[in-house]
Amino acid sequence: MSEATRAWPPAPKPLKKSTLARSATARADEIRLEISPGLDVIRRSKLGQFMTPAPIAQRMASTFGQMPREVRLIDPGAGIGALTAAFVAEALSRPVQPASISATCFEIDEDMATHLAGTLENCARACAEHGVGFTSKIVLDDYILASSEPLLASLLSFNRAILNPPYGKINTASRWRSALRKSGIETVNLYSAFVALTVNQLEDGGELVAITPRSFCNGPYYEPFRHHLLSKTALLELLVFQSRKKAFADDDVLQENVIFHSRKGKARSATVRLKTDVGESREVPMDEVVRPGDSHAFIRLAISDHDADLTVRVQALPCTLADLGIQVSTGRVVDFRAKNQLRKDSGEGTAPLIYPAHMKHGGVVWPIAGFRKHNAIAVDDYTRPQLVPAGRYVLTKRFSAKEERRRIVASVYEAPEPAGLENHLNYFHKDGAGLPAEIALGLAAYLNSTAVDDYFRLFSGHTQVNATDLRNLHYPTQDQLEKLGRLAPACLDAIDIAIMKLL
Repeated sequence: MSEATRAWPPAPKPLKKSTLARSATARADEIRLEISPGLDVIRRSKLGQFMTPAPIAQRMASTFGQMPREVRLIDPGAGIGALTAAFVAEALSRPVQPASISATCFEIDEDMATHLAGTLENCARACAEHGVGFTSKIVLDDYILASSEPLLASLLSFNRAILNPPYGKINTASRWRSALRKSGIETVNLYSAFVALTVNQLEDGGELVAITPRSFCNGPYYEPFRHHLLSKTALLELLVFQSRKKAFADDDVLQENVIFHSRKGKARSATVRLKTDVGESREVPMDEVVRPGDSHAFIRLAISDHDADLTVRVQALPCTLADLGIQVSTGRVVDFRAKNQLRKDSGEGTAPLIYPAHMKHGGVVWPIAGFRKHNAIAVDDYTRPQLVPAGRYVLTKRFSAKEERRRIVASVYEAPEPAGLENHLNYFHKDGAGLPAEIALGLAAYLNSTAVDDYFRLFSGHTQVNATDLRNLHYPTQDQLEKLGRLAPACLDAIDIAIMKLL
């Protein structure tokens, strides 16, 4: 019987552990540990190079569904080839092995590509041991720029993709941003750009497994990417690492990561498997992960039963900010644009300038003696429109420090005169003016509660808290906020108990 007419899938072969396949993965990990400490820090930061440890690579490879007969694999930003090696080892360990594997590996670093070539040779030997055809190609080029070339892009079509993409911001005026727009992609980071391009290069039914920061799950900056991903693929599984240090501990990377598995095609999956690296797992309706009608397409990761119960209870709160007649905005003072008006201390013709560092213990301590920033801003025609009128406001930090226990940190600020709120703050107000005392105190208590912090972490994988995130929270009624405000002098535990009773 010819190869073309042979039935597929064939009868399962007896499972055989391939020593060569295991050694290809192990050797790639040995090289990673050897060369990683000596990599140029500046170049590594610029390229976002963080190589994949063998246990992570193996976990990613095991996530794929049944292998197609002819595997056409892409590994963008392949590094030394750890992911391709793990994929080959996984494919060869399956009861039904593919007939052939063709691997296309993009790598921009010549030194990495040298090691990559050795890894691919080891993969070829492992496949030969199993009678599986193996071909490979190293593309020594910038993946984003190369994929935007019409001729090359037309030749790139794959049915499996595995990637640990680089991490780094994309400047709006960069060649990368221009190249991505040619491919209909708007995004702000290298990792989301790599994933979006790879999605475009998958054929229908093709599968992608990627490890990336969790930051794409929420926030306005990644909204176009979320729509791109969710409109072109069906999410099948997401695995969340509970520790910020665990995935890339050897490289001292502090980042909340996820491994996600998706299948190319417009059909939305009915359910999604949510998992953690410590063994928690739930099969949930897709509508719980991305709520129907959510124009922002936030991805919510309620993995445990406790998370699911908390999500239901918080989302059952009756009010939005609009219902309460309250708005949230970002502080108007961008200090580097007002350098001539900044003052270390207050004086005649100045207004208070509030930074996140002024927020202490649920209130605001101002001024701060010897403050390394500025305590005041001169009032003139340029700065006057940036000030808020005297009144009572609830402030939250847009960026919480890594050592802070809570993601959302809120304080009540009673401005006795017009004041400047620096751009790293969000502030709650009523039509630009202050809030009633009990409402402000109750709102701050609610935002500082354990329940809200736990809920917020379900769909936020980074330390940034955007005004959009705060607008999308659910809130108690005005009466309930006022009752919380009257409890505000009590301890935080008492407020937490009161808030849990509302849920």
